[in-house]
Amino acid sequence: MERADCIVGYTTYVRLLSADLLGDKEVVSTGMTGEIERCRTAVERARAGSNVAVVCSGDPGVYALAGLLLEILQESGSLDTVPFRVIPGIPAFCAAAALMGAPLMHDFAVVSLSDLLTPWETIERRVQAALEADFVLALYNPRSKKRSWQLPRVLEIYRVGGAGGRPAGWVKSAAREGQAVRLATVDTLDPEEVDMFTTVIIGNSQTRLLNRAMLTPRGYMAKYERS
Repeated sequence: MERADCIVGYTTYVRLLSADLLGDKEVVSTGMTGEIERCRTAVERARAGSNVAVVCSGDPGVYALAGLLLEILQESGSLDTVPFRVIPGIPAFCAAAALMGAPLMHDFAVVSLSDLLTPWETIERRVQAALEADFVLALYNPRSKKRSWQLPRVLEIYRVGGAGGRPAGWVKSAAREGQAVRLATVDTLDPEEVDMFTTVIIGNSQTRLLNRAMLTPRGYMAKYERS
């Protein structure tokens, strides 16, 4: 970003950048649902010779804009002429897991509950599959003002599946101002406490709560200490 001539991003994320970092660079920001507009603008600036940095939260390749930028580069015939590089970041599910303890030590699935781009029927099938396959489940975009019923539906799926007592929890604004962590169970998790800046993690059948931490054992103790 320091070397960029132009910084492009979602308005909320651009505001997280310091004034010193932005300096006298061109800044292009748009609100929610403006992803295609800002990615096309980024590609246009890059094709014109600017060094462009597109800002995402978490990791750019996880529910962010790396894929859309590649699509637009392909659409414009620029894949071979515009240099493209993804800078890895810390995905929200990793940041949340670190604050919860060690809930992702075994196989896990990540599902977004936003049905803006994916039909809810598909999302629900994936949640059900994660439960049946005994994955730990991390949930992105769990609840917004307009989408208040999806998370309660997921919790209902777990209760009906006999998993109401499983450890569950959430982290809000991980590593940002206002950070909060809550550990509970599927039965006691309160959807009203969750918003779009929250990541929810639901344990598998082996996950347990240890005071202020959630643990999903990898299996080392069972294999090497008790065999």
